Amino acid sequence: MKRRGRIVIVFFAMVCMAIHATAQKRNKLIMGKDNLVLLIDMRSSKTELDSLLKKAGLKDANAAAVLKGDFTVLKKDGWTMAEKRGNVIEFDRPLESLNLNPQATPYLITTKIDNDDNESPGYPADVSFGINYFAKVTVHELPSGLTRFFLPGYAQNKRVLLSGNFNNWSTLKGIMAKTDSGWIADIKLKPGKYEYKFIVDGHWISDRYNNLVSDHDDNSIYFRYNYTFKLNGYTNARKITLVASFNDWDANNIVLEKNPKGWQKQLYLHEGTQAYRFLVDGKWITDPANPNKIQSADGYTNSVLNLGETVVFKLDGYTSAKKVYVGGSFNNWEHGLIPLTKTKTGWASSLIIPPGNYGYKFVVDDNWITDPKNPRNMMEGGVVNSYISVKPNYTFKLSGFSNAKKVHLAGSFNNFDDFGYTLAFNGKEWTVSVYLKPGKQLYKFIVDGKWMIDPGNKLYEPNQYNSGNSVLWIEQL
Repeated sequence: MKRRGRIVIVFFAMVCMAIHATAQKRNKLIMGKDNLVLLIDMRSSKTELDSLLKKAGLKDANAAAVLKGDFTVLKKDGWTMAEKRGNVIEFDRPLESLNLNPQATPYLITTKIDNDDNESPGYPADVSFGINYFAKVTVHELPSGLTRFFLPGYAQNKRVLLSGNFNNWSTLKGIMAKTDSGWIADIKLKPGKYEYKFIVDGHWISDRYNNLVSDHDDNSIYFRYNYTFKLNGYTNARKITLVASFNDWDANNIVLEKNPKGWQKQLYLHEGTQAYRFLVDGKWITDPANPNKIQSADGYTNSVLNLGETVVFKLDGYTSAKKVYVGGSFNNWEHGLIPLTKTKTGWASSLIIPPGNYGYKFVVDDNWITDPKNPRNMMEGGVVNSYISVKPNYTFKLSGFSNAKKVHLAGSFNNFDDFGYTLAFNGKEWTVSVYLKPGKQLYKFIVDGKWMIDPGNKLYEPNQYNSGNSVLWIEQL
């Protein structure tokens, strides 16, 4: 009987421990898609809740009052109650409000929402080109430059949202306006590939009139066009196709459409250098409207199209050199392909390069050198190269540290390489501009070999070294 009693006591203790452990896990400050999420377990002790509220930036919050259901202090700080699940209450706060109400201390994010889980559609990968395929056009461009999304029907529903990778799959933004025939939303999009869905009274649905669907989550796909191929004349031709480097020289999958002046095809085309030609009723021709042409290895002459940013590479001096080239990660480090032209003061060449972060060097009479005028470097394959960002969308800044010798930037965008990208000092702050893909990015500065979170960023989350990483969210637009 005594033994049975001990078993019961041990079992009861294990259950209590399990309940206690579970309860401790319910308090969290989470980085959401476009918001902070604060989960408060009402079974927490005052000490546990005090710790959580401090992490959320609420220094003077009365934990005892919160546990009694008084959430006044949270509401005053910008938190909104989202829902209650059992003993756990969820509060939300938009990230965009942080600048309006800066905290005295950074937010420590206790956990994060994984972008790879089943509930997160993620971002589409880069594609070389794209053409829309609608059974009935539900997305189109307006004369104002905005893109209109239309969901026909659903007249009896109360609330419809448009959500996609353009608003980080938000469940808060993208409220659609009701019309007599359906719901509309007008948003500004840059050229590219987008995935989207509608949220009808809380239920996610794809666009049933859009035949382009992702291979995950049944997301609808829309391409915002940026280029039109045109071929005037040839009005008696039966079929004309576009054959190009971006579609692997497939002679059948891009068919031009006939109009009164000739033929054309609108599509989304990734920036970069592309070669192409037309196939007119089985006969190859180059684009008569494009003077840029190149001879291919198979003997064909192709038209050449350059889309992207023009970057001017300049090397002062070295006027006695016989040949100077530039090579970098933008051309797989092929040297001897991009020559610089001699000028009065040195050498120069203009290139069209797609957006991105690149390493490069000059090749002066077969000797590779970094750019002596560029203070920013990066490491590639154990080699230090000059660094350039084409169409950067974010500039990292670190004020002060005027006595530092070197400041580097490392993050999830460069695999936390300990050399990272070199920042340049302008007498007031250290800066480096970077092209980043949309979504959450983690990063740290390395000041003379010492890793540190960004003192100018209120958001950070724990890492395996107990030192934390700064958190940055890059918007699509």
